[in-house]
Amino acid sequence: MLTEIGGKINADRGKICEDISILESMGSVTVQQLMTELDASESTIRRDLNALDANGQLTKVHGGAILKTVAYSTKDDNVISRKEKNRDAKNKIAKYAAEQIASGDFVYLDAGTSTEAMIPFIKETQAVFVTNAISHAKLLAEKGCRVYLLGGEFKSQTEAIVGEEAMEMLSKYNFTKGFWGTNGISVSKGYSTPEIKEAMVKKYSMKNCKRCYILADASKFDQLSSVKFADFDQATILTTELYKPALKKYKNIVEVKE
Repeated sequence: MLTEIGGKINADRGKICEDISILESMGSVTVQQLMTELDASESTIRRDLNALDANGQLTKVHGGAILKTVAYSTKDDNVISRKEKNRDAKNKIAKYAAEQIASGDFVYLDAGTSTEAMIPFIKETQAVFVTNAISHAKLLAEKGCRVYLLGGEFKSQTEAIVGEEAMEMLSKYNFTKGFWGTNGISVSKGYSTPEIKEAMVKKYSMKNCKRCYILADASKFDQLSSVKFADFDQATILTTELYKPALKKYKNIVEVKE
């Protein structure tokens, strides 16, 4: 028996719930299959498919729908290779992100090449910074910024400080603004990264931050990694041009033009 594509249809609202397990198990489904399985009219099914397609949860095709392609990643590239990826887009995003920092801010700066790209553009040196990246701390100190470095385990692949000691230190802080990188962005699954210890540091730091920013070029959308660290609506996403119209409706996405 087919699983409902979106959970149960709400008779009053005429829409499919978020669960799309039928597509996850079958890969595709026809309007006729859904009409039979859900005992719903063709107009109701088509309306619900249009809504899910607009939300980016599936791709509507002639006569039905197919599972939206999501790329999975289970490991990090090393820092050197990541620095060269989408360099122009990273610099545009980084410049805009740096401009959000004000004099009285207490800022968390996550480890990673996207956040490191911010540092040359930071002009407000009176802000106070906390980071879990040795390289970030060094560059900030060279600019004359006051910076605190988290303690803990050093993760060589991403050059990040992780572990229980780092999370204990984070529990003491209340940040006004914070900036994070991510391996994947999914509207339904949130932000994710391959390694659990790094994910926990991201999660704890975001939990204690008033205004959270995710720095991500277009390649990070519809990507999913092993460990989720935050819901989609927990941060403002700074990115370059969105190529998928369905994403433009989300108020927490800022397209950086220059």
